[in-house]
Amino acid sequence: MIYRTIILPVVLYGCETWSLTLREERRLRVFENRVLRRIFEPKRDEVTGSGENYIMMSLMICILRLIFYGMIKSRKMRWAGHVACMGTKRGVHRLLVGKLEGKRPLGRPRRRWGDNIRMDLQ
Repeated sequence: MIYRTIILPVVLYGCETWSLTLREERRLRVFENRVLRRIFEPKRDEVTGSGENYIMMSLMICILRLIFYGMIKSRKMRWAGHVACMGTKRGVHRLLVGKLEGKRPLGRPRRRWGDNIRMDLQ
């Protein structure tokens, strides 16, 4: 309950506009694991190496991770719907959907917000 009401809203503030890279996803996963370990405090049995609390914690981490990334995707999709309905003269629409003028830097193009939305839709 604490995780959903206090921690998730703080961590996910503004996630609608994120364009997550693999590095940022990894950092979020590390933070999430650290918080969940603190909440559940897994204890292993010294003889067998596992215990009920440890198994319960691993199941809860899987479930909460699905909730976490599902919330990010749903918030992005909701915001994409709002941006799509906005007029082309609105600043937010021009910023998120528009194209920049000029030359691009060398190397692989960075992942943009629109690219992430297309990947989430697939």
